Amino acid sequence: MLAQIEKGHYNKLHEILQLSRKNLKNFDESLIQRAFFMCYRAHEGEKRASGEPFFYHPVEVATILLNELPLDGVSVAAALLHDVIEDSGYTYEDIVAELGVEVADIVEGLTKISGIMINRENTQSEGFRKMLLSMVKDIRVILIKFCDRLHNMRTLESLPEHRRLKIALETRDIYAPLAHRFGLGKMKVEFENLALKFIDPEMYDFLYQKIRIGKGDRVNYLGKMIEPIKADLEQQSFKVEVQGRAKHLFSIYNKMRNKNKSFEDIHDLYGIRVIIDTERIAECFSVYGFITQKYPPVPQYFKDYISIPKHNGYQSLHSAIIGPRGHMVELQIRTKRMHEFAELGVAAHWRYKEKISRDDANIDSFLRWARELIKDADSAAAFMEGFKLNLYHDEIYVFTPKGDMKTMPAGATPIDFAYAIHTEVGNGCIGSKVNGKIVRLNAQLKSGDRVEIITSKNQKPKSDWLKIVVTQRAKLKIRSAINEDRRLQIEKGRGIWEKLLTGTKKLFSDSEIIQQVKKYGLKTPADFFSALASQQIDGEEVIERATSFKKEGHAARSLSEEAREVEEYLQIARQEQEQQQQSMPVKKDEVIIAGMSNIAYSYAKCCQPVPGDDVLGFVSADGVVKIHRKNCINVSNENLLKSERVVSVTWNRKVETDFLAGIKIVGEDRLGIMNQLTTVISKFDTNIRSISLNARDGMFVGTMMVYVRNSEKLSTLMEKLKKVQGIFTVERLIS
Repeated sequence: MLAQIEKGHYNKLHEILQLSRKNLKNFDESLIQRAFFMCYRAHEGEKRASGEPFFYHPVEVATILLNELPLDGVSVAAALLHDVIEDSGYTYEDIVAELGVEVADIVEGLTKISGIMINRENTQSEGFRKMLLSMVKDIRVILIKFCDRLHNMRTLESLPEHRRLKIALETRDIYAPLAHRFGLGKMKVEFENLALKFIDPEMYDFLYQKIRIGKGDRVNYLGKMIEPIKADLEQQSFKVEVQGRAKHLFSIYNKMRNKNKSFEDIHDLYGIRVIIDTERIAECFSVYGFITQKYPPVPQYFKDYISIPKHNGYQSLHSAIIGPRGHMVELQIRTKRMHEFAELGVAAHWRYKEKISRDDANIDSFLRWARELIKDADSAAAFMEGFKLNLYHDEIYVFTPKGDMKTMPAGATPIDFAYAIHTEVGNGCIGSKVNGKIVRLNAQLKSGDRVEIITSKNQKPKSDWLKIVVTQRAKLKIRSAINEDRRLQIEKGRGIWEKLLTGTKKLFSDSEIIQQVKKYGLKTPADFFSALASQQIDGEEVIERATSFKKEGHAARSLSEEAREVEEYLQIARQEQEQQQQSMPVKKDEVIIAGMSNIAYSYAKCCQPVPGDDVLGFVSADGVVKIHRKNCINVSNENLLKSERVVSVTWNRKVETDFLAGIKIVGEDRLGIMNQLTTVISKFDTNIRSISLNARDGMFVGTMMVYVRNSEKLSTLMEKLKKVQGIFTVERLIS
């Protein structure tokens, strides 16, 4: 193994091991060595776009990880192998055998998120969903991905211009905000500056030259402030490091663009950071007091992120002071530990613990937003909306009447606050008091506000609220409540319609209904049933008009079409059952018949029972027990039920098998409905056998065949499908 590696390449292993000894606490050297050799073998002979061996890329990613985000030996091994499954013949199982499950799981997570594309919402949302799922499982996945992206950005010149721009935009819009979300301040700045270099190269060069030319003056100016500040603080027995800092290029670029200013109009290019070697937070405020005695502060710039940290855990005192010649200078004061967390974010936790578990409370706090987003988002659009909102919003801090603090996005309203407390509080919100005064529900909250929500049991969410709220949670809960109210109203209207028809002994298709209610401005059967429930239209008048319409010779959707759908389902179900029986000649009994096992049986083709259904069996002439659902039309005959041919049947709980079940769905025909239905099913971890939707006059009737474990799982899935906007009936295909 050693003989395969050239001497120059072998030196890279020594460099990685030296960095590991310097920056990691405890690690397994042999693990990193084995990963290095596997990496070399996997990429041997491959070249990057720059012409250098591809092997250099994973080595550089591991080096960046050790320098920028030192975690542990497992992470270094995974960084070396992050492209192996995707780009070589090695498999997940090969990595498990060579390096263990922990390394293999991280590499597999990195492989799953390697193909994220921008500007294609469904593909993009699915890519980012995979990213969040992988990092929720192990946060080291996203940290290594950051290092991978950083090396790609540092070597981007070798790619064609169109690819450079695409990667730079994705870095600016996704990776930089995501790095900020995890508190990786240093990496965020480099992402933004490198992205600017390829997105707007002329402005980058202009700002770079301006900053470089003024560097000498800036260093001299800040030096005249830093030396006396440091001397005064040390005289007061503070152990401090005082640094001069320049505003980074992307920050200047943004300020010029957003405020329409020239470079000469930007006056806060200077900055001083004071880092105190102490564990006593109070010393930060004491240092601020000593500095502002010498240099007057600008009060409106004071921000206390120590008492109230940012959502990513960032802590520091921020202010601005007036330096010599009247220049405004930014001031940051923090402890040494706070500084490490400001630079390294979530990765800093590895510096203070021997071993970080996957469920570590500090790590979990960084991932809570991701878990909630994965759980709540019910469509690709909703997921992307929530993903971007979590990355880009500024924050405010508001309080409950009891003094509990809630972090909200800037622009949040009392309704957002109510849903942050509890869904029922949000649904019942009729008013709000802010700092003791009644305000409108669309009022924008500010940091420090004390908010009290006034509720009523009779209140229901309004569709207008969706134009007011800004949080993803509030939007999802409001939509869900409105959809549920509409569904209940549609069901009520359908019930009224069926009662009206019962008295007339007439049948009308959905298309016939639509023909008659168009004059009321109604476009779909769902609109009609809703209007009927709210007494906006007269059902008897619609029946009269539809009867006249039928007499004129207009045909309706025949019952034979319904029968054809059911027959198609039964044919597929029968074929499926026969295939399973052929492929599994010996199987463990899925049912227990009359308390005995090893009795020949088959499932009735007329009702297709699944585990959990109430079932019974009929002994056929050839001795095979046919298993039916108890509510099947073929077992409703009393004489049959009293017959000696009937035997008791129970499900064998020890056997776990997926069964085919048919579902019939009726709803509004609108853009994206198929995608929403399949999204619900995929999140439910259920496989689809087939799906078909037949649309007509603004409404669709769909049949779906899915594999389920039991009737309880099937019922849960059907309930979730009912909650999709525009769906108003979901039922078993044969019931």
